[in-house]
Amino acid sequence: QVQLVESGGGLVQPGGSLRLSCVASGNIFRIYDMGWYRQAPGNQRELVALITSNGNTNYADSLKGRFTISRDNAKTTVYLQMNSLKPEDTAVYYCNVRTNWGNKWGQGTQVTVSS
Repeated sequence: QVQLVESGGGLVQPGGSLRLSCVASGNIFRIYDMGWYRQAPGNQRELVALITSNGNTNYADSLKGRFTISRDNAKTTVYLQMNSLKPEDTAVYYCNVRTNWGNKWGQGTQVTVSS
């Protein structure tokens, strides 16, 4: 069993920043990829950023330069630093972790960018 707990979402003004965190716990032998996805109302869930166990990263093209993904393997935590936020970044952000047990999704955290 793997549990994911996300935090850090909220309401922020355009141009502001937020940092999301996702902590994985449970009987985990190995964590492979960790990533963030988002889903806005009426849209499909889309990849925001992914980080491998080796630290290689992959970003949605439209988000490069504004968002940064990182991980702390000792804390089994993945972070998403979001800067220069825009109203179109408003969405529910989901953590996804691939472990020896397979893929696991977090419950989602709401990010709202509005003045």
